Amino acid sequence: MNIVVGVLRGGPSHEYETSLATGNVLLSHLLPERYTPRDIFIDKTGVWHVAGRPVSPVRVLEMVDVVLVGLHGEYGEDGEVQKILERHGVPYSGSNSFASFLAMHKVFAKKYAGENKIHTPRYVLIESPDDIADSIMTAVRAFIPPVVVKPVRWGSSVGVSLSTGYPQVHEAAVALFDEGAQNVLLEEYVRGREASVGVIENFRGEELYTLPVAEIIATRNEEFLSSDVKKNDEGIKISCPATFSKSQKEELLQSAMAMHRSLGLRHYSRSDFIVTPHSIHYIETHSLPELAEKSIFPAMLEAVGEPSPNFTEHLINLALSKD
Repeated sequence: MNIVVGVLRGGPSHEYETSLATGNVLLSHLLPERYTPRDIFIDKTGVWHVAGRPVSPVRVLEMVDVVLVGLHGEYGEDGEVQKILERHGVPYSGSNSFASFLAMHKVFAKKYAGENKIHTPRYVLIESPDDIADSIMTAVRAFIPPVVVKPVRWGSSVGVSLSTGYPQVHEAAVALFDEGAQNVLLEEYVRGREASVGVIENFRGEELYTLPVAEIIATRNEEFLSSDVKKNDEGIKISCPATFSKSQKEELLQSAMAMHRSLGLRHYSRSDFIVTPHSIHYIETHSLPELAEKSIFPAMLEAVGEPSPNFTEHLINLALSKD
């Protein structure tokens, strides 16, 4: 009898389109002789749909044996949808609700990095719009400009900007609060090369298998790889394996594994770093890396000769094992 696999895609987040793409890829990997797919589309208001009709999560989840979570950003990657799946006792891919929340919260993730003696850029946290002015003064005095302005709990560089001077930083911070960000981070800008490392559990005979280090390179002269640049297929190129030194690669691999473990993540993750000639700085960890074509994680899989459909099957097996 076929395994019924529900694929969650879409969702009420700033990464709606990216999630649709990941979900479509996961659905395409489900071989009909082994799996019966259930396309579970979640619209931008959070309503679940099957076959074009609205349906309650409890009814959908009664129809499946396992769920592949193809969501990104808020709701899908911050632990909210995981809470729903856990309440209904359905096996699912990716990290549990608490670990997802920790990884998505950039300040908490920084603290875990610090506990592992992994460098991170310095930062100032703005917890309320009322604190913007004082926080900016602290940041512009402490950091060499420009300043990175980012939401604490959005992913994939969404809402992240590079700003110079008080007025520009203030405008960026206000805009993020207006767009619904709960907290805003003012972060030291570290000039360097952008690196990423994928981690997979129980893969190729290893408890934690690290994929080759990838470098994300701007194809134009952008000083900063914003979300818009990264989403443009012509805006970046992915070099994997990357051309960092042997010692840099080893530090990146060890740091990615340390973050996966310390955040309590499950099944797979991807951590991002900035590499300078003298240091490596941790930026963030994705508990549900993008799996759409031309994204970073599939490029890492390709570099080790692992077809993406095989990886999808591995995720299903991990979810069903309930380890």
